[in-house]
Amino acid sequence: MDVDLWIPTANPFCTPEVLAVIGREAEQRGIGTLWVGEHVVLFDEYESSYPYAADGRIPTPPGSGLLEPLSTLSFLAAHTTTVRLGTAMVLLPQRNPVYTAKEVSTLDWLSHGRVDFGIGVGWLEEEFNAVNVPWPHRGRRTDEYLEVLTTLWCDETSAYEGEFYSLNPCAMFPKPVQEPHPPIHIGGESDAALRRTARAARGWHTFNRTPEDLAEPLATLDGFLADEGRTRDDVRITVCPYFHPLDADIAPRYAEAGADAVAALLLPLDTDSVLAAFDALQPVLDRAASL
Repeated sequence: MDVDLWIPTANPFCTPEVLAVIGREAEQRGIGTLWVGEHVVLFDEYESSYPYAADGRIPTPPGSGLLEPLSTLSFLAAHTTTVRLGTAMVLLPQRNPVYTAKEVSTLDWLSHGRVDFGIGVGWLEEEFNAVNVPWPHRGRRTDEYLEVLTTLWCDETSAYEGEFYSLNPCAMFPKPVQEPHPPIHIGGESDAALRRTARAARGWHTFNRTPEDLAEPLATLDGFLADEGRTRDDVRITVCPYFHPLDADIAPRYAEAGADAVAALLLPLDTDSVLAAFDALQPVLDRAASL
């Protein structure tokens, strides 16, 4: 089982110096993938409910926000050589798919093929309003945008005509290093997310679950995969325990429950706290390496 890191890249804490230390330590200690998330804006007051907290509020301090994920991973690519670089999650329906395809392809090119592209449909309606994108039908919009990305990544001449997007014949280069394109991971806990995983992805990324919480969604995913003529061998299951405990005794339980990777939460407050967090995680890395 791989041990990954999920990094809330909140400013002003996540400085260039902190990111450089994270990259260095991740490589030295055998981390599988560095995952970063996305929110282009946040709000002091909002009606939407954050799905991973009992009070429905995202735990970000006032006056802070997340670094843009693909720019952050580009910085990390320049400070690393082997660790994989992932988004968990890019909010695809909020974005222009052509620019997103270009940015991901460029990152894959510059990192020599180390990108994992994780996407979600979003939970914060106010953020959709801020970027002037309709909230309804964001799932269908996501599915179309994935098809736009695929033609841009894979076809010499790309074109698309759908309900939400039209792309006249054009050419986008460079293509990604990874063939046919960077692995797509789906984030989300709904049946719709699991169906999207079975239909269009090579990974499912789930948050805030204990090992005991995995049995039911994985059984559902198995059914959807069977409908697509696939099995779970085709899909990487990544679990971020989030604020649930993770130690050397708990890590094997995630593997036994069906996880291929566990993404430990790393809160990058300063370089000293990052080093302490890696030291605390080392027993988990040692145990996972023996599984």
